Amino acid sequence: MSPRKLLACAAAAALIGTGLLAAPAAAAAGCRVAYTVTSQWPGGFGASVAITNLGDPVAGWTLAFSFPSGQTVTQLWNGAVSQSGAAVSVRDAGYNSAIATGATTSFGFNGAWTGTNGVPSSFALNGVTCTGGVTTPPTTTPTTPPTTPPTTPPTTPPPGGTVRVMALGDSITGSPGCWRALLWRRLQQAGQTRVDFVGTLPAQGCGFTYDGENEGHGGFLATNVADQNQLPGWLAATDPDVVMMHFGTNDVWNNRSPATILAAFTKLVGQMRASNPAMKILVAQILPMNPSNCAECGQRVIAFNAAIPAWAAATGTAASQVTVVDQWTGFDTATDTPDGVHPNDSGNQKIANRWYPALSAAVS
Repeated sequence: MSPRKLLACAAAAALIGTGLLAAPAAAAAGCRVAYTVTSQWPGGFGASVAITNLGDPVAGWTLAFSFPSGQTVTQLWNGAVSQSGAAVSVRDAGYNSAIATGATTSFGFNGAWTGTNGVPSSFALNGVTCTGGVTTPPTTTPTTPPTTPPTTPPTTPPPGGTVRVMALGDSITGSPGCWRALLWRRLQQAGQTRVDFVGTLPAQGCGFTYDGENEGHGGFLATNVADQNQLPGWLAATDPDVVMMHFGTNDVWNNRSPATILAAFTKLVGQMRASNPAMKILVAQILPMNPSNCAECGQRVIAFNAAIPAWAAATGTAASQVTVVDQWTGFDTATDTPDGVHPNDSGNQKIANRWYPALSAAVS
């Protein structure tokens, strides 16, 4: 993250802390929504929805929209859903309830469709239609003089020697992926301030200011990313030195074999090395899965994870090592997820703790 972006984040966080962004009578409201169909198959599809808050900070949110073609939500993560006919209402999951001004949060879901799979035409955040603009209500004069915000930004990576780290994966990595915020904060507290998290996707609300750019694309399959050659563009835009990858959950969910997923991994690693021959690559043995609609997923994860170490040993080189990070051991889908797949607060802490030793060594 550039010093200019960190300074902007620090100023926004300071304004929130002193109450300068809180309207005395009513809040300025505005939002923008990006709805993306990430995958589709006969009778089903996956989608991600990114909400950008253009108005005053939001402390809790509900997004309402209507499907145009009779679709239904079958499973949703990073939120709680209710549906009546075509009308869908998604509220925050608690840990992602706060959206600062200019910040983005997102959720993902799997759905069912017949005939066509049209995109919703209108979205409303907390009752306000998202038009991409801001509606400002009449203001009143504050009774308490505002406090001057601090002008000192958070510690920024010193010029030269910055290590650029890309977090690559699906919704577990990016929606909102608050384990990345915890991991970044731990690195900062340990004095490893030269780390710059990079990606084409922005940070999402995790309760504190952090360097949050990433490549966590909700609903994406590693096999599709490899087949469609999506990674080279992300690499060219961000130029990472280290990639930490938790990928394959959606592939497992869609019953792709370990051999097929690892073949995709091999192609992705080749693209990383084409971008940077000395790329350091951290690959996760992925989280356990116990979704309500996939009784076989738990065993599929075990089979996939078992194949990763041998693949990594055969794929690593002296110039570009592949380090396996065990994210499976000690993670409990009953206590560390709300849905058997995506991490809650305790799950995010466990993920950050597992990544830290390997990433700390990679950036030292």
